[in-house]
Amino acid sequence: MIVLDTHALIWWVNGDAQLSQQAHNTIEAELSRSDGQVLISAISAWEIAMLVAKGRLAMTMDVDVWLETVASIEGVSFVPVDARVAVQSVRLPGELHPDPADRLIVALARHYSCVLVTADAKIHRYRHVKTIW
Repeated sequence: MIVLDTHALIWWVNGDAQLSQQAHNTIEAELSRSDGQVLISAISAWEIAMLVAKGRLAMTMDVDVWLETVASIEGVSFVPVDARVAVQSVRLPGELHPDPADRLIVALARHYSCVLVTADAKIHRYRHVKTIW
């Protein structure tokens, strides 16, 4: 089981060269397992919709269709932000920047005790979650 940060999800789905080879291999290896799970926080759907609405991310299809297409990939699941993870995002140990979306994504990875695929250097420096890039 792994968790994808929002940018990792976008770059993986779109086949973007910004996704590192290690990140790509990690995602593909997870999905090749019979019980493999790639988790995406629902906050990533919000972030993607906001980027599209602000014109900072262009898509070749409607954002709703794009998200439905992603959700239909076997082994990939959007995870709702539940009360437990929401509270954990406020109680993260140590120092992590205050961005709420990043905190929720980190809390999700910690909740499931799994690796977070991210290029975010601030999250890489956060020693309380395991990351891959």
